[in-house]
Amino acid sequence: MSNGVNYSKITPEIQKLAKLCVAETIPSDLYTEYNVYRGLRDLNGNGVRAGLTRICEVTAKKIIDGVETPVDGKLYYRGIDVEDLVSGLMGENRLGFEETTYLLLFGALPDAGQLKEFNSLLSFYCSLPPKFTRDVIMKAPSVDMMNTLARSVLTLYAYDETPDDISIPNTLRQCLQLIAQFPLMAVYGYQAYVHYHTGGSLMIHQPDPACSIAENILRLLRPDQQYTDLEAKILDAALVLHAEHGGGNNSTFAVRVVTSSATDTYSAMAAALGSLKGPKHGGANICVSHMMKDLQANVANPTDEGQLADYLLKLLRKEAYDRSGLIYGVGHAVYSLSDPRARVFEGFVRQLSAEKGREEEYALYAAVARLAPELIASERRMYKGVSANIDFYSGFVYDMLGIPEELYTPIFAISRMAGWAAHRIEELHTSNRIIRPAYKSVSNMQPYTPLDQRA
Repeated sequence: MSNGVNYSKITPEIQKLAKLCVAETIPSDLYTEYNVYRGLRDLNGNGVRAGLTRICEVTAKKIIDGVETPVDGKLYYRGIDVEDLVSGLMGENRLGFEETTYLLLFGALPDAGQLKEFNSLLSFYCSLPPKFTRDVIMKAPSVDMMNTLARSVLTLYAYDETPDDISIPNTLRQCLQLIAQFPLMAVYGYQAYVHYHTGGSLMIHQPDPACSIAENILRLLRPDQQYTDLEAKILDAALVLHAEHGGGNNSTFAVRVVTSSATDTYSAMAAALGSLKGPKHGGANICVSHMMKDLQANVANPTDEGQLADYLLKLLRKEAYDRSGLIYGVGHAVYSLSDPRARVFEGFVRQLSAEKGREEEYALYAAVARLAPELIASERRMYKGVSANIDFYSGFVYDMLGIPEELYTPIFAISRMAGWAAHRIEELHTSNRIIRPAYKSVSNMQPYTPLDQRA
C-alpha cells in the first residue's frame, strides 16, 4: 500500500493481459515428437543427467538379471550410507549435524580434533553483524519466513568486505557463516512476524556457543529456552536426514546453475531459498499437515480403515481437501519401494509421540502410510511404486517439538544449507562452465506489422 493505491490488487487490465499470457498452450505430444524431457525427466521419471558429483548418491533401482528393478531406496553422503551414519551417531549418543556438514564439505568424517576445531569455527560465526537484527530483520517483517531468509541473505552481501571473491577459501568462509547464521535469521524473522503481524510478544534470545545447531534452534524459539535430550536428538536427526539429497533436486540444482555463472555466494543461496519455498519442494510437509487435519475433521472414525481408505480415495479422485488428486507425502521423484530417510525417521516419530502422549496420531499417520501406496496403485497407472517420504512425517515431528508451521520450510533450509554449500564449492572447483540447457522453439513465424495496420 502506497499513497492510497493498492498495488497488490489484480485489476481488470491485469486480468485481460493475463489471458494473453496463456492464450496459446504447447500440446503435450510435441514434447514426445521433439524428444524433449519436461522437468528434465525422461518418460520413466528418471532425471536427465546434467553433471557429475562426489557429494551424494540417491538410488532406488538395481539391475537384476539384466532388468532394471525397483528396490528399497538408499541415500549416501560421500559414500556413507545415511542410515549407518544416523545409527552410529545414536549408538554413540551424540548429536551429529555438524559432523555431517563436515563430511559433506570435506569428503570424510572428522576425527575428534577436527570436529572440535570445526565446531569452534561454527560457534565463532554464530552471530549476526551489529544491529543487523534491528535494522534488517525487524524492519518490514514478512509473513513468510523463507522470504525473510532470502532478504536477510542478500543483505549480508553488503556487510561482507569481499562478497564477490569466489575463491574456494572465501566461498568456504561465506558458506560456514551462513550455515551458522541461518538459524538466527529464521527464528528472529519468525519472532518479528509474531510481534508485528499477530501482536505477540517480541522475544529474542542469544545463541549459546556451547550448544549444537539443533539445540540452539530450540533455545532461540522457546520462551524458557528449555528442551529434553530426546527433542534435541530428534531435531538433530531431522537436520542430518535433510542435509543433502543429490545435485538434481530443485534447490541444489538452482545453486549449481546460479553458481556456474560465477556470481556471489549470497545470490546463489537466495536462489536456492526461492526454490525450496515452493510447495512442490520444501513446502510439502506443510501440505501433509493440512491434509491430515482435514482428514481428522472429515472422517468420523479415523481408526476405521474402511473410512480412512474412503477418504484417501476421495483425495485421489479430486473429491476431498484441495482437490489436487494427491496424497501429500506419499511418492517421490526417485524412490519407489521406500525412502531411506522416512525409514529412519519413522522410528523417531514413534519415540517422540510416546513422550508427548500422541500415540493415536502416530497410529493414524502409520495407517495412512500403509494404505496410501496400495490405493494409489489401484487408481493410477504406475511406472514405479510409491511409498511415504520423509515429508510425510517431518511436519508431525516439528509440531510435536512445538515448532510453528511458519518455520517448517526454514528448518529444511537450515539443514540443506550444508548440501548447498558442498555443491557450490564443487561446481566452482570442478566445472568452470556455465550451465545452459536448450529449449526447442515451436512458435509460428509471422511478419512484422506496422502499428497502424494492427487490428
